[in-house]
Amino acid sequence: MNVRTTLPARARAQLTAADLHVVRGGRTVLSGVDVAVSPGTRLGVVGENGRGKTTLLHLLAGRLDPDAGTVARVGTLGIAEQEMPSDAGRTVGDLVDLELADARTALAELDAATLALTEGRPGADDAYAAALHAAETLDAWDADRRVDVALEALGAISDRARPLETLSVGQRYRVRLACLLGADHDLLLLDEPTNHLDADGLAYLTERLRTHAGGVVLVSHDRALLSDVVTTVLDLDPSVDGRPRTYGGGYAGYREGRDAERARWVDTYEAQRAEHARLTADLQTAQDRLASGWRPEKGTGKHTRATRAPSLVRQVNRRRDALDAHAVTAPAPPLRLQVPTLPVRAGVRLVRAERVALSGRLAGPVTCTLESGDRLLLTGPNGAGKSTLLQLLAGELAPSEGEVRTARHARVGRLHQESPAPSPLRAADAYEQHVGRLVTSGRLAESETVALSSLGLLTSADRARRVADLSTGQQRRLDLALVLAARPHVLLLDEPTNHLSIALVDELTEALGATGAAVVVATHDRQMLRDLDGWERLEL
Repeated sequence: MNVRTTLPARARAQLTAADLHVVRGGRTVLSGVDVAVSPGTRLGVVGENGRGKTTLLHLLAGRLDPDAGTVARVGTLGIAEQEMPSDAGRTVGDLVDLELADARTALAELDAATLALTEGRPGADDAYAAALHAAETLDAWDADRRVDVALEALGAISDRARPLETLSVGQRYRVRLACLLGADHDLLLLDEPTNHLDADGLAYLTERLRTHAGGVVLVSHDRALLSDVVTTVLDLDPSVDGRPRTYGGGYAGYREGRDAERARWVDTYEAQRAEHARLTADLQTAQDRLASGWRPEKGTGKHTRATRAPSLVRQVNRRRDALDAHAVTAPAPPLRLQVPTLPVRAGVRLVRAERVALSGRLAGPVTCTLESGDRLLLTGPNGAGKSTLLQLLAGELAPSEGEVRTARHARVGRLHQESPAPSPLRAADAYEQHVGRLVTSGRLAESETVALSSLGLLTSADRARRVADLSTGQQRRLDLALVLAARPHVLLLDEPTNHLSIALVDELTEALGATGAAVVVATHDRQMLRDLDGWERLEL
């Protein structure tokens, strides 16, 4: 009797990829990617939307073949994608059975081998030993209990008769994640696993990943999860030589290494541009001298004229050769957020909310005062009224109880949780139109306006695109630009990390600490809550 189960490799597990390249529709999705994951490795994969993170997971799982490069796997592997189809007719129990198929097979084969042993069949001893080894290696007797524990901890549906099509996307994802954690694979590939988890589920997932004996590849924008879990980070965002970067030292090592790498990139680029400008100026000077300055005064001999002209021509040629030989090889560095100087009005109560409430949306009463330099963090569960309070402070809603007073000429800017319906205009035109309205209404002086290009939020190519054609993340960047364009005295940010890259969120957090404006932030982002730990808190 042959054992047909796939056994975990445990200490021998390995997942490696070398020089992966993927091109789709003429666009390079991945280039020069190397991965090495062994037991105990928890690799975080980061990068802007569209950098190929999900594609990389599919390559590692064997669901896609690279255009170039190799992938090698040793051991059992489970993958959880961002979304999971409902698969009409299938139940929660079907999903559990699928993930625990090896454990189920191992126990069935052990039962068969036990029967053969009691009947004294030839070869029964060896078959029983093999079946017992497989069941013990898989810890098959405990597999269902492990899944049940994970289902409960993640807040997932545990009724195994429940059809998947009756579950929400988040519920299906939690069931799938629980099955993977219960199956105890050698290698786990997880794509944004925190998207559908509450605080208890996040804590459970974090602990399970930290203690997982095998290897983990984790694609996530959740900086707190990355900080708490990963040992290594693979950054797919652009680098100076176009190849991805791998950083050791966990998430802190990645941030330190990324910042140092980008600082060197900026220095190299600026030095090359400065040298190119110097050589261009030298060539222009030599050409000017050749065009007019070489002619001697009247009366000078023909010999002087004849010898001076070739000398100047040689100077022009040498400078042209030097310019041609000096190329700016470093690509333009990634954009970096540049928050303009926001105005300060010392000693002025910019906004005062006095015992405010709004029927059905904010129980209240809530009282708070905002002056220049104040920092306020709004916390509380969903539905507590954090967004409503921001709208009241911005003057977009009127309270049903209490009042909100705003100082004369005080500008209040609010970043909404999600982008509004996209404009048909180009991003640059939408921004200019917004600034124009601010100026013509008298809210902003012409001298206070800032160019969209100066904010470091959108590339020149993205500024030229229609807003409707921008990605969700790019539209979110434009939203932030529109708020900053008003140069607000009070900056209200509602879930500011939504759809923004890790690097931009770090830059925004740093800028919030440095601005002279009053800032109020409402967020569930665990890392931002940690980063803003010293701020005054208002619990709703």
